[in-house]
Amino acid sequence: MAKTEKEKMIAGEKYFPVTEELTNDRTRAKDLCYKFNSLPNSETEARKAILKELFGKCEDDIAIESNFFCDYGYNITAGRGFYINHNCVILDCAQVTFGDRVLIGPNCGFYTAIHPITAKERATLAETAKPITVGNDVWIGGNVTVLPGVTIGDNAVIGAGSVVTKNIPSNVLAVGNPCKVIKSLEL
Repeated sequence: MAKTEKEKMIAGEKYFPVTEELTNDRTRAKDLCYKFNSLPNSETEARKAILKELFGKCEDDIAIESNFFCDYGYNITAGRGFYINHNCVILDCAQVTFGDRVLIGPNCGFYTAIHPITAKERATLAETAKPITVGNDVWIGGNVTVLPGVTIGDNAVIGAGSVVTKNIPSNVLAVGNPCKVIKSLEL
């Protein structure tokens, strides 16, 4: 039996995102993000309920500041003590997994989608996606971009303004564009 475009997307294969199923899934996520972003910050329980409906998995102590945007939501998993500051975008065409006690600064982006390099292939609207994994006790500074296929290890700190193009090991401070390890951190 042939795979659906959604199954191909989640499997990391080439897929076409303009199918009715994926368009409906994105519309659902955008509508939930709109509802979330429209609620006053004081509506804590209602905001958490929307995130629980939107995300594949999240804990009761999740905290996300408005504005927040994602493509599908169901490919996002967040551990305990998860916090995102203002203006975060997660393009979750593949799985995006955050461990426990992850802190994300303002204006960060996590992008799993990969568009073809050639204009001819881009014109077909085909794309692929690779997962992003962030370990436990990670702090990501403001204005950080994390690209497809990246894993950030436990206890890592990613400096503000970094563009993370490759895996970052555990217990390090990494900064820059491209992001590079500049020192080990004591536990």
